[in-house]
Amino acid sequence: MSSNEITIDRQAYYDDIYRSVRDNDRELFRSLFLKLHDRDQHEVFHLLYPEKKRKIADLLTPEEFAIIFEWMDIEDQEAAIEYLTHNFIQEVLSYLPADVIANLIHDAETIESETIYDLLKPAQRDLVRELLSYEEETAGAIMIKEYLAISPESTMKQVIAFVRKQGHQAGTIYYLYVLDKQHHLLGVLSMRDLILSPEDELVKNVIFQQVVTVPITMDQEEVAKVIQNYDLLAVPVITPDNKMRGIVTFDDVMDVLEEEATEDLISFAGVPRSSVEDKEPTVLETAKKRTPWIIVLIFLGLLVGGLIGIFHKTLETVIALSAFIPLITGTGGNVGTQALAVTVRDLNLGGDDIGQKIWRTVKNEFGSGVLIGLISSLILFAVLNILKIELILTVIVSVSIFLTICFSAVTGAIVPIILTKLKVDPAVASGPFISTIIDALGLMIYFLIATNLLEQI
Repeated sequence: MSSNEITIDRQAYYDDIYRSVRDNDRELFRSLFLKLHDRDQHEVFHLLYPEKKRKIADLLTPEEFAIIFEWMDIEDQEAAIEYLTHNFIQEVLSYLPADVIANLIHDAETIESETIYDLLKPAQRDLVRELLSYEEETAGAIMIKEYLAISPESTMKQVIAFVRKQGHQAGTIYYLYVLDKQHHLLGVLSMRDLILSPEDELVKNVIFQQVVTVPITMDQEEVAKVIQNYDLLAVPVITPDNKMRGIVTFDDVMDVLEEEATEDLISFAGVPRSSVEDKEPTVLETAKKRTPWIIVLIFLGLLVGGLIGIFHKTLETVIALSAFIPLITGTGGNVGTQALAVTVRDLNLGGDDIGQKIWRTVKNEFGSGVLIGLISSLILFAVLNILKIELILTVIVSVSIFLTICFSAVTGAIVPIILTKLKVDPAVASGPFISTIIDALGLMIYFLIATNLLEQI
């Protein structure tokens, strides 16, 4: 079946659901709607007209709608709270994880936080307040409170019964966390060990005690690195006295990495990271955040223009030199940006051997720059000869390309390291900033070689 046929079938299926809502056919709606994946259910609901969305309380149970609610963005969640009944939303929220509600309260714009708090049960309200009490972008702020904690004195049979009863409420059941009565983390029991151990075996005899944990104040990006480095599905979050407060799951880490990648992409364009987090910034706020780097780029651009002015006599001697300026600057910018991306990646990945990793990256970029430059300059030399370009000009351009590629690769690798030492976000070094620096470097190499060779003639 082609992708077009799948799309048509899906649309026809959706249309049947929309008609069932229009006709108030609850039985047909449920038979069609509940067969869909959670994400597809959200898509169908999102495309309903507002007046049809209000009918959802008559078509789905609060528990069923809670699954859709989790997929919604903040604006849609706020809208749902406003147009659905108080009692229905109150029940919906009771099925949601505390971190989802905490995100809603933190990001909501049209609904007061106290309005949402009033809809929560006391125990749930306390969990949400705790999550919001931690500093943003830390392990405490992104952790979930729904995990399975067991006693070291329990038997495997008791634990299995507990998992069957409470497992659906947990963020993950692959790890069971063994705690004492004071909530100190003693170890972890994996689902594999639980299933393979005898029913009468005590938990304390099977648990894994070399547990990887993260402190509650650890930056979320560092938490993501821990989960990646140790290949974990979840990592426990602990206080300084080893009391367990929650877990950060692999899903949470994926969200963090997506946020960081988005911030890096924005920064690559010379826009401050803080701009990513703002909701509908004003014209003045946008201008205030972007102006400093634009001013820096203007002055760097003046530097590039000044270089052309300094070597104007060389240009006047051989006018054809100007035709190859875009080639020199464009090639250097491309090579420098590639080297920069590799170095920024290594800086973000971190690790215990970060110093060696960066030094290795710089050496690799220089080596690859020499090799790429040599191949590129030889090919360019051959092409210019075929085009019957004057020999002296061919030599100038070919040698300039070789040196520009070599220096651009090293510059692209070194600049983010220097900025990191200066406590400046290395991602900001990319895009326009690094390109302008390499433009100046490439032109200086080009004109110096041209001037020196022309003087020898």
